[in-house]
Amino acid sequence: MSCLLAATNHGRMNNFLLYEIMNWANANFYFSFPFFRMAAAPPSYCFVAFPPCSKDGLVVFGKNSARPRDEVQEVVYFAAATHDPGSKVECTYIEIEQVPKTHAVVLSRPSWLWGAEMGANEHGVCVANEAVVTREPASESEALLGMDLVRLGLERGATAREALDVIVALLEEHGQGGNYYEDGSSCHAFQSAFLIVDRNEAWILETSGKYWAAEKITEGVKCICNQLSLTTKIDAEHPELRNYVRSQGWWNDDTDFNFSEVFSLDDDHLACCSGRESLEKQGGDVSAQTMIDVLRDKDSGVCVDSESFLTTASIVSVLPQDPSFPCVHYFTGTPDPSRSIFKPFIFVDDVKLVPKVQSPSFGDDDPAKKIPRFQEKPDRRHELYKAHEWARSLLESDQLQWLLLAFSQEDCKVLQALKESLHTCEFAGKNISRGKNVTC
Repeated sequence: MSCLLAATNHGRMNNFLLYEIMNWANANFYFSFPFFRMAAAPPSYCFVAFPPCSKDGLVVFGKNSARPRDEVQEVVYFAAATHDPGSKVECTYIEIEQVPKTHAVVLSRPSWLWGAEMGANEHGVCVANEAVVTREPASESEALLGMDLVRLGLERGATAREALDVIVALLEEHGQGGNYYEDGSSCHAFQSAFLIVDRNEAWILETSGKYWAAEKITEGVKCICNQLSLTTKIDAEHPELRNYVRSQGWWNDDTDFNFSEVFSLDDDHLACCSGRESLEKQGGDVSAQTMIDVLRDKDSGVCVDSESFLTTASIVSVLPQDPSFPCVHYFTGTPDPSRSIFKPFIFVDDVKLVPKVQSPSFGDDDPAKKIPRFQEKPDRRHELYKAHEWARSLLESDQLQWLLLAFSQEDCKVLQALKESLHTCEFAGKNISRGKNVTC
């Protein structure tokens, strides 16, 4: 019996099959809109949930990356490495000094740049960034991007605090600046905010130029977006932060120092994250699936699908507080999490590269590396991206009915096996044997 007939007999034909076909395209392989000029920071969302709000002693981390609609994100892995004394590393725009050793990392990144929107390292550290606008204009001069700092923090920090220290030290030394988008017609520069998480704690780090403040989180639920969120609870800061804002006339000692009020434009520091409410309502039941559901929610605005921006990739990470269990990181590698599978990744000794989620490489001929930059825009779509777009196009075409009829019972079994695999991998603490390297 075909999958179409089976679904019909169970009264769940159209919606079920449309969703499964999209997921099937994702799992087996794993266009373009006008480029708009954007004055506002893209509305991305980052979350973390700690016990007692999360289940089974797990820390759950998630991010939706909202970017220009036609931008492609790839999922890439870099093994741990040692480096010669005096060696350099070429970031997106500038070259900086390399460190003697870098950790293994898995990253989701816009395929034209060196850094990452979000990712994790072999030590269970996760970092994601947000572009933010502050009263201090962001520099258009090429320096480190916030996305470069995500990767550098992961490669050099074995804990969340170490990653924070790496990021702020590099910010002090090299600054932040340059175009956040692959756009040769205009420079879109932003300041940066970060959510940095490990098995025990998280840090919200917000910056303006080289100045910064950070808040430590060890319990409950926290969300950051494209607006500043730090207020008077500050657990670490740039040593000259308060002297600087005094010198600018932005603050004096008559009032409590509130980072968001001091650095935000108008009322941009107001609460911006409706997804946090959804997580808090779960009580102590926040899980990987809960986080995935929040990231797929378009009604709340967490899953972005607007004229200018789209959620181009997503991540959910499950970090057991018991260090004997491995962390599990779920990546989409495709746009719109409501139409994407979250595919699991676990750090093991012999990680195999997956070329079907990696974009083509253009080497020194890449328009992102040539000066002036971005004079052309090459096709950066990887195989999974193309398959995802193909499946998406079927949802709006007459070919769908034909494909449904061709969808065999064997294909249905594959889909069911994929679902069971995702369920098996969801709770690392429960379902992965102690002391064993297991991949899903």
